[in-house]
Amino acid sequence: MSSVSYDHDIPSRRDIESGYASGSSSESSLPELYFTKPHLKFLNRQLQNLEPQVNGAEILRWSTLTLPNLYQTTAFGLTGLATIDMLSKLNIPRPQLVDLIYLDTLHAFPETLALIDRIRKRYPHINLHIYKPERLNTAEEFAQKHGERLWETNDKLYDWVAKVEPAQRAYAELQVMAVLTGRRRSQGGKRGDLDIIEVDEAGLVKINPLANWSFLQVQEYAKKNDIPYNELLDRGYKSVGDWHSTQPTKEGEDERAGRWKGQQKTECGIHNPRSKFAQFLKEQEMKRQNEVLEQALQSGLKIES
Repeated sequence: MSSVSYDHDIPSRRDIESGYASGSSSESSLPELYFTKPHLKFLNRQLQNLEPQVNGAEILRWSTLTLPNLYQTTAFGLTGLATIDMLSKLNIPRPQLVDLIYLDTLHAFPETLALIDRIRKRYPHINLHIYKPERLNTAEEFAQKHGERLWETNDKLYDWVAKVEPAQRAYAELQVMAVLTGRRRSQGGKRGDLDIIEVDEAGLVKINPLANWSFLQVQEYAKKNDIPYNELLDRGYKSVGDWHSTQPTKEGEDERAGRWKGQQKTECGIHNPRSKFAQFLKEQEMKRQNEVLEQALQSGLKIES
């Protein structure tokens, strides 16, 4: 079976609901998966006790057998690649493996795009869903719509249009209920106290199967299993994102120290609470309306004078 790639640049017809569902919510808005806090705490405690080299495969096995509409979100970093390889070797009663979701910001390194082609050849059974910024296909189109270097002029808006909105559109169109991520505690920053199983405020279940692994353990697994990887890793990069916000790391620095270097920022937004972006978008709209009003007032003054 050949690999399948889906380029989803058609706008979603459904709105994404944020926040917690209540008993009075409509049936369509209620989450399909339920974890009580005691159950979630118990599961995380049990999974945490597994040895790193064991828990990756066992957590993936549990996830594929337990969670419906399960996808893997990946930027094809080393942890995500190890997860893809582990999934390919699981003996599970499913018609196909977990589909992949890749968020193409239109600003990836050429080496990352080349790696995707190599991964699809190595694992021809995978289904890859590619989501881009809405109605855009190139970096040039992105700049024409949002201005040059949006990541510098308005980094939150960049996160929204390049990653968060495409992610929410993917989850809605594909009816995603749970995702596998490549986050690990050893990556530092906000990930230092990461649980293996999380549930976000919209009810999306997030599984971090290699949360206990170190970078060295992931690297050793990749080498042992001859997994294709990003050539940038051989040039000092440990975590690879967009070309404009990624640098090689120095000896002794955190794994993700090369991301957004010099900024008070450690995440691109897709793992931040959705309510924060809802508030940000509300503020952006108020700012836009005020600018329109100001322009209208200025025009009126010029006419009178």
